[in-house]
Amino acid sequence: MNRPKTYDMNTIDTYDFKGKRAIIRVDFNTPLDENGKVTDETRIRAAIPTIKKVLAGGGSVILMTHLGRPKKNNDAKYSLVHIIPTIEKLLGQKIIFAGDCMGEKAAQLARNLKPGDVLLLENLRFYAEEEGKPRGLADDASDEEKSAAKKAVKESQKEFVKRLASYADVYINDAFGTAHRAHASTALIAAYFPNDKLFGYVMENELKAIDKVLEAPQRPFLAILGGSKVSTKITIIEKLMDRVDTLILGGGMTYTFMVAQDGKIGSSICEPDQFETARSILAKAKEKGIQVVLAEDTLAANAISEDADTKEVPSNDIPDGWSGVDIASKAKVTFRDTILKAKTIMWNGPVGIFEIDKFATGTKAVAEAVAEATSHGAYSLVGGGDSVAAVNKFGLADKVSYVSTGGGALLEYIEGAELPGVAAIRK
Repeated sequence: MNRPKTYDMNTIDTYDFKGKRAIIRVDFNTPLDENGKVTDETRIRAAIPTIKKVLAGGGSVILMTHLGRPKKNNDAKYSLVHIIPTIEKLLGQKIIFAGDCMGEKAAQLARNLKPGDVLLLENLRFYAEEEGKPRGLADDASDEEKSAAKKAVKESQKEFVKRLASYADVYINDAFGTAHRAHASTALIAAYFPNDKLFGYVMENELKAIDKVLEAPQRPFLAILGGSKVSTKITIIEKLMDRVDTLILGGGMTYTFMVAQDGKIGSSICEPDQFETARSILAKAKEKGIQVVLAEDTLAANAISEDADTKEVPSNDIPDGWSGVDIASKAKVTFRDTILKAKTIMWNGPVGIFEIDKFATGTKAVAEAVAEATSHGAYSLVGGGDSVAAVNKFGLADKVSYVSTGGGALLEYIEGAELPGVAAIRK
């Protein structure tokens, strides 16, 4: 790819924050339980070093983030008030909550910030201008109405961005998880800080980690790709074909490959329109000398539930009425042996329905093997929401080289796309 190493530009390590207000786009889109409590602190924890760097340099901080997908302004379910206790605990100090993004209160609080202060703005997605998409249109709205609504949002978005920018002296993008979105807070705002826009440590470390894997991997280079559908992973598989030595393909994708090779998969998930794609991937891999590893056996279940009956069967001979839900004993050994031979490992996607403990042993075995390989000197990058959730679930996040906070951003970057949030800092 030979992309510019954007993290070699002006960074927060070389910037003088004394007396300055830094507005930081963080990714605090964290899962909440039914009581509104944070259940996974990973993304908040990741941003703390950047925040502390600004504060230690004599600056103040304004945090902005989205949470969930609110359909209206001020939806209490998605208010950032829920995450304040977690931020304060991890940061080790009280923060100021603005309660909105655009009101005079937010502007006044930003103006009055003293060195060492941290201000949190309310959920950016309470405003249609953040994403630049109109809201509240009737289902039967005409094309003219849709066009007018879109134009109106784009016009008001300019004022939205200008207002956010007015709060600060320097802009820091530390939200890799949203870097693939051309939103107001990730791409447009940077233009207001032509000489004062930086990557935070999360962005910098993400780009370095991915470039280390893609540009200069130690070999053998192994990519482990899981998930349910070939269609969502086809582009990344094709891109990795030019880089990897070995591919482990797992999860629901397995069964599309099995049927493409005349296998029987019972009631397992399958994409008939991807059979030719699967055959093409296998043919290209053979042509390039890439080893493709598929699970030779499967844990099959008669229902997708914790109390389902299960049995181990060949992945290409699953009985009618049964579905593949995880890899089985032989595949666990094969996957582990393959992983332990690698010197560079990239893992995206589980190999089973790991959210159900009964179907999680295969993904756990993969996670343990990646951790073991890392302990023997391999470099391992784990990325994508489900993969990150898996290593956290099994207590192995600190046993791999790098855990990416990005899902879609990670995949698009690997696929070669220029991420708007990265490009905005580069310009």
